[in-house]
Amino acid sequence: MQQVTNSILMIRPVNFKMNLQTAVNNYYQKAIENVLPAAINRKAQIEFDELVQKLKKKDIDILVVEDRLSSETPDSIFPNNWISFHQNSDVGLYPMFAENRRQERREDVLDLLEEKGFLIENIVDYTEAEQEGVYLEGTGSVVLDRQNRKAYCALSPRANEELFIEFCEDFEYTPVLFTANQTVNNQREPIYHTNVMLSVAENQAIVCLESIDDKKERKNLLKHLKEDGKEVLVITEKQVNSFAGNMLQVKGKDGTRFLVMSTSAYNSLEKDQLQKIENHNQIIHSSLATIEACGGGSARCMMAEIFLPKTGK
Repeated sequence: MQQVTNSILMIRPVNFKMNLQTAVNNYYQKAIENVLPAAINRKAQIEFDELVQKLKKKDIDILVVEDRLSSETPDSIFPNNWISFHQNSDVGLYPMFAENRRQERREDVLDLLEEKGFLIENIVDYTEAEQEGVYLEGTGSVVLDRQNRKAYCALSPRANEELFIEFCEDFEYTPVLFTANQTVNNQREPIYHTNVMLSVAENQAIVCLESIDDKKERKNLLKHLKEDGKEVLVITEKQVNSFAGNMLQVKGKDGTRFLVMSTSAYNSLEKDQLQKIENHNQIIHSSLATIEACGGGSARCMMAEIFLPKTGK
């Protein structure tokens, strides 16, 4: 199984703004004062376009789909939460915590992928769980080590344990569960998505261990990463606040590995940390300041990896 892909789905926003429905448990979101919504959306579009341009320059295959004006979807820029694509030609559809995020799910995206020659044979749909108030937000909630068939999940209001176990059974992953917290107003609160504090690449894992308060859980996570031969790069909670955990490894058409992150994440890293990353990948970073502030997500959240096989047409 491949861990890294050359094909990425990205959704270009048309109505990006702070989503009040997600802000109740995404503590990374911040209101930008005295800026009109249209100006915020325009800034987000510029940031989006610049990242896409940088990825394309490195020969990464980016499928850009425009969001629809007809629906109120301020977070559509983060498609990895509602859909995942797998090498066995399966697609996962996921239950979303915020009601307005459920409108992000689009059948036409699947049609477009098939038009592009990707093979979709089976859709595993978990979205009915929304009726029970149960959520699992795709590869935001679940960080996959596809090579070693491990799935990492930090439990939160957006990541239900039973549904995560069901996902692991359906897709044949070994579950690795823990709770990751952040300090908010001197209280420890669950981090909303696993992929904010953990990034798993082929030979490396970038993780904020201090967010895992339970020592046994921390030790178990490290055991799994190390037994699979990952070099573990530890980041701080302060670096997580700059989205240094929200990174994704991708590859160019010639197989060159890249680690994609925001400029704020890049600037938060120490020289020795950057060196360790560069031992395995070239770094691509781009300014995502507006997207990070209003959306509370960063580079990794913006990219849904496509591992589907091609039909050979």
